[in-house]
Amino acid sequence: MQRAIYNILFSVALPWICLRLLWRSRRSPAWRRGIGERFGRIRVPEDFDETRATIWIHAVSVGETMAAVPLASALLAEAPDLQIVLTTMTPTGAEQARRQLGGRVVHHYAPYDSRAIIARFLRAFRPQMLILMETELWPNTIDLARRQGLGVVLANGRLSEKSWRGYARLRGLTKAMLRQIDVVCAQSEADAERFRELGADAVRVTGSLKFALHGSNGRVEPLALIARWKRNRQLIVAASTREGEEPLLLQAYRECLAGHPQALLLIVPRHPERFDRVCRLCAGEGFATGRRSLPESFAKAQVAIGDSMGEMMRYLASADVAFVGGSLVDTGCQNVLEPAALGLPITVGASRFNFAAACDLLESAGALRSAANPGELGEIWRELLARPGLRERMGESGKAVIADNQHALERTLAEIRRLP
Repeated sequence: MQRAIYNILFSVALPWICLRLLWRSRRSPAWRRGIGERFGRIRVPEDFDETRATIWIHAVSVGETMAAVPLASALLAEAPDLQIVLTTMTPTGAEQARRQLGGRVVHHYAPYDSRAIIARFLRAFRPQMLILMETELWPNTIDLARRQGLGVVLANGRLSEKSWRGYARLRGLTKAMLRQIDVVCAQSEADAERFRELGADAVRVTGSLKFALHGSNGRVEPLALIARWKRNRQLIVAASTREGEEPLLLQAYRECLAGHPQALLLIVPRHPERFDRVCRLCAGEGFATGRRSLPESFAKAQVAIGDSMGEMMRYLASADVAFVGGSLVDTGCQNVLEPAALGLPITVGASRFNFAAACDLLESAGALRSAANPGELGEIWRELLARPGLRERMGESGKAVIADNQHALERTLAEIRRLP
């Protein structure tokens, strides 16, 4: 019954989903790409060979795609004749896939979870396996994949307390869906337990694939523009900030300036459509503001906006202290592993459910500090900027956590190999 209600509601919602896409594309034209693909106009490349083994990996945005990259690379290394179709739901996820994997995989925008659309997608690509990333649980996609004999894996499985409560409200539909998944590869024991409580049968704790991606030696070349701007001053980089977070960061920055008046702040908003608004906000708060896209604006800048895509690690490589966005507002924290891989001291706000396991590991190792509010965050920044030895110890601890967790990829591959 719940599945039937879901299908009715989803069918009714599709026109509104289309309108929302068009509305988003007014602010960010990249959303116009792949609209047809999402609604069933399947694009199969001319060189795609349907006689070769094919795996469909489904991600959402940048974070899930980053986790899919080491997995896809390892699968292709094991079976060079394998074809991988990687689907994403956002333009930023698509860009990440193209940048990291290039022509080694077929990128396609994810088809919506309509039975007719998914059936068309499966007929076109004929995959033998479906690998879903993190929390991409779509009832019709999973059901049709199983009916057509595909192995179904949930890789890098993550289920926050908030998401668990949402799925628990539809327990009948959720249980039936999870029972159709061959194996759930969970990031942590807490994630695994939530999946089991919802009805999943085969659950294994394999760890986070994002640790595999960030098995870095820390050697990332800083952007010359940022290095020239910084000179001998200390720089805080606020990475992947979310809507409503920048005003709080500016409050924390003012608190920090009371002890370190020469400190600089670089803000990198997560979504490119917000670059202009964040720049206006900073200037409106009285800060001399620079932009990555306008190099001449850095001459007297105190605050700068990283208004580019794909350069996060190079921004962080110039930092003395990192703040990871999405944590001062209730959106669950972005990727704390990037600054950890570079040996940076990491600061976050109180909201961290997206990376809860990684945050807990880093915090217990002494690599991460958490603040309850902007004032507390500013005080932490002041302390870290004043104590280079503490910054170094935190950074080394973060790199050690990364090194100690380089097992997730092999464990996930082992579970995939067990499937027929």
